[in-house]
Amino acid sequence: MAFCTIWGIVKATNNEAQQLEWSLFSVLSFALLYLALMLRQHYALGNQNRIVRLEFRLRYYQLMQEPSTLAEEKLSFGQMAALRFASDSEFKTLLQKALNENLSPDAIKKSIVNWQADDMRV
Repeated sequence: MAFCTIWGIVKATNNEAQQLEWSLFSVLSFALLYLALMLRQHYALGNQNRIVRLEFRLRYYQLMQEPSTLAEEKLSFGQMAALRFASDSEFKTLLQKALNENLSPDAIKKSIVNWQADDMRV
């Protein structure tokens, strides 16, 4: 698609008789290239968000020994994502605070003492 975009620009500048057609071809080629790149990124981020939810469920179950259904209903995705950075010892306390006080994701992150970074996000 990048080649088609460049080829259309070259043809539009060299061929005055069909300049409009080649310009439209270039714009369409660029739009398709842009759309393909954005969809690829959107798909990757959507998958990562699903993985974050699955990580939350697994960690909740490991630490609480019960399903996370009730907690998931009350927490937003941002809150669940913020809890990922807490250590296991802080997770329970911060989770209860988030559920009881409806802490924002930023407030949860600021409350974390033992930060565990996630360097694997796209």
